[in-house]
Amino acid sequence: MSLLGKRILLIVSGGIAAYKALELVRLLRAAGCGVTCVLSRAGGHFVTPLSLQALSESKVYTDLFSLTDESEMGHIQLSRAADLLVVAPASADLLARMAAGLADDLAATVLLATDKPVLVAPAMNVRMWQHPATAANMATLAARGVRVIGPDEGAMACNEFGPGRLAEPPAILAAITALLAPAPGPLAGKHALVTSGPTHEPIDPVRYIANRSSGRQGHAIAAALAALGARVTLVRGPVTVPDPAGVTVVRVETAQQMLDACLDALPADIAVCAAAVADWRVAGAASGKIKKSPGAPPPVLDLVPNPDILALLSAPRPDRPRLVVGFAAETDALDENAAAKRLRKGCDWIVANDVSPATGIMGGEDNTVHLLTAAGIEDWPRLPKTEVAQRLAARIAAALA
Repeated sequence: MSLLGKRILLIVSGGIAAYKALELVRLLRAAGCGVTCVLSRAGGHFVTPLSLQALSESKVYTDLFSLTDESEMGHIQLSRAADLLVVAPASADLLARMAAGLADDLAATVLLATDKPVLVAPAMNVRMWQHPATAANMATLAARGVRVIGPDEGAMACNEFGPGRLAEPPAILAAITALLAPAPGPLAGKHALVTSGPTHEPIDPVRYIANRSSGRQGHAIAAALAALGARVTLVRGPVTVPDPAGVTVVRVETAQQMLDACLDALPADIAVCAAAVADWRVAGAASGKIKKSPGAPPPVLDLVPNPDILALLSAPRPDRPRLVVGFAAETDALDENAAAKRLRKGCDWIVANDVSPATGIMGGEDNTVHLLTAAGIEDWPRLPKTEVAQRLAARIAAALA
């Protein structure tokens, strides 16, 4: 996992944590990286260009309108000459400007003009980090593929305690290494197909049949498989959770569109069907909004079955994935219904979970699952959906080893 010869553009924004950028530059140079620094005006109140220049052994850039640099479109060259852009510390202000797509100083302009991966290390007061505006900005950036390291939790310079501390330089270096020089994972060279979220089956242009799936579990599985080195295609229905970074995302609405996208993604070594696909659709969706008339009976919806994506992917075929994993969301007789579903669908494994309203599983942050295979049933404890995904990805890697 060598960073030798890699080029980092380090953007230092304002905040007391800016002093840690000096240590990060030292670590990067020791790892063999070339480092070029962009220092924002606010960052210049905490560290000096001379300090960054002495450690990076490279010119430090501060001004968008430098005539010498801009005669050669300096901000474009800066934004594209590096292998990775790192923002450390990333202030709440700069993160907001990134999310809004502003280009009002050199740091923001470089970030808007880049076609290279971006890693941000947020640092701010705990109240600022927890503010809904910052949460929305981070969700927007995550959806665009921006990677995040931290923030850590601890004592603040403002005499408060909580999340908002800049990740320590060694941790930022490890995140950079994982992005630019990843160790081969156990699923390296494998292609994983994952479905996630609900499907929306139209009744008319404004109404549809759906369910309460949030997509959190499927998205977490896609991220966990990618973290183990797999090339991941995520076919997802309408969700509000951010798409994971580092995977190919195909957005669909209906079950038929999801099936078509899955078939287009084959061949795959692994298929994990975590989407909650609507079982039925309206035979003939209305082209215009169905109007409600006083005294008139409600419309009768003629429902027909949707394609069975899990069964179709599990069926014997030349491009059948080596391992097909389905999900069974049940409200009663969990293990019995899930075992019957595994045999009926022809899949290799079933991940069963109880989605009764009292569990809070559907749409929630945690999950309690049972993994059913030909060898038997594994009962897993209640875990965050991210940890369920990591356990499942590890089991998949072991099965394909």
